[in-house]
Amino acid sequence: MATVKLILRTFQEDKNGECPLYIRVIKDRKAKFISTGYKFKPSQWDEEKQRVKKIYKSSARVNAFLAQKVADAEGQVADMERQTKSVSARKLKEAIKGKSSLNYFDYSYNRCEKIKSTVSLKTYVCYKGVLDKLKRFNQNRDLNFDDMTVTFLKDYVNYCSSKLGNSNTTIKHSLIIMGQFFKDAINEDLVYANLYNFNKISIKKEPSKRMYLNKKQIEDFKNLEVNQDSKAPVIKDMFLFSIYAGGLRLSDVLELKWSNINLDENRIIKTIKKTGRQHSFKFGQSALDVLTKYHSKTSEEDDFVFPMLDKETPYFTNRNFALAEMARCTSLSSLHLRNMEKAMKLPFRLSFHISRHTFATNALNNGMRIEHVSKLLDHSDIGITQIYAKVISEELDKAVEQYIN
Repeated sequence: MATVKLILRTFQEDKNGECPLYIRVIKDRKAKFISTGYKFKPSQWDEEKQRVKKIYKSSARVNAFLAQKVADAEGQVADMERQTKSVSARKLKEAIKGKSSLNYFDYSYNRCEKIKSTVSLKTYVCYKGVLDKLKRFNQNRDLNFDDMTVTFLKDYVNYCSSKLGNSNTTIKHSLIIMGQFFKDAINEDLVYANLYNFNKISIKKEPSKRMYLNKKQIEDFKNLEVNQDSKAPVIKDMFLFSIYAGGLRLSDVLELKWSNINLDENRIIKTIKKTGRQHSFKFGQSALDVLTKYHSKTSEEDDFVFPMLDKETPYFTNRNFALAEMARCTSLSSLHLRNMEKAMKLPFRLSFHISRHTFATNALNNGMRIEHVSKLLDHSDIGITQIYAKVISEELDKAVEQYIN
């Protein structure tokens, strides 16, 4: 026999001293909670009488509403228990909530499909990946919005950290995406705003650290012998080109065509994939040396500079194909750079993005103004570039501590 009762969750007291009121359904010692949409201060609630005290404005109207909610819930419970003997607490909760019982996964996956055409394919896949991970954590069970309590979210954070080995940055990113779907449902007036608990979860920010190759390591990298029967030489050249050509990201280097390059003026003009802004900048002799290895009399304007993508494929017309190709090239790049890292015995993981850090740090070390470095990196805010100046400052402090006593 299931029981129905109103419960004021005092442990969820907000900054105004108010606590959410829930309808609690207990069946077979398992409890489910259904939000009433109301919050009260403990002094305004009479637990014994299950009523709001008269000190609360409009107490009579609210008590009538709550009494009706409880009566409806008890009626639903009685009907369900008459219909089946094996009804669960969850089924009772869903029956009581009726149309307002919203499944988080159903809503969020549908929301993904609705926004698919308005976001990049990479973002769409990322969103679905976050939802898939949450579903695995919840063991593919149903998940309603009001199931996502503070305790549930903390358990999820612990699962991501201890079971999956996710970094704090990755966990925080997942929570942001999950929380955004929650906010979307609130904005559509499908979920009560007081059910939102993501702002109560604090993830410690990991210290930002930018690894890069110093001048000696760049020279060692240039002289490194790699397998000529693989894509390693091309990936190595792409990495060096990025160091000497404004720290271009892997996606932009991969998509670079000869039509983007003016060899007479040593200039690149390209729309940056991440920002969608057109970028125009000059490059030096070192970058030109890399390019000349791949340019020939037979090179055509629509040819890719580096032989990683095929112009005969639907790369620019089929988003799914483009994403798969980018994933393939990224994986291949990571594999070969990892081998180069081991051969050089570097003290950090070598990824293609290190070339971007290397460009920025070395440019600043060579005296380039930070505004110019920021422009070349296509940063929207010079504050983003400041991290590289901080790296240089920290390196200088270490040098002073080591050599000047």
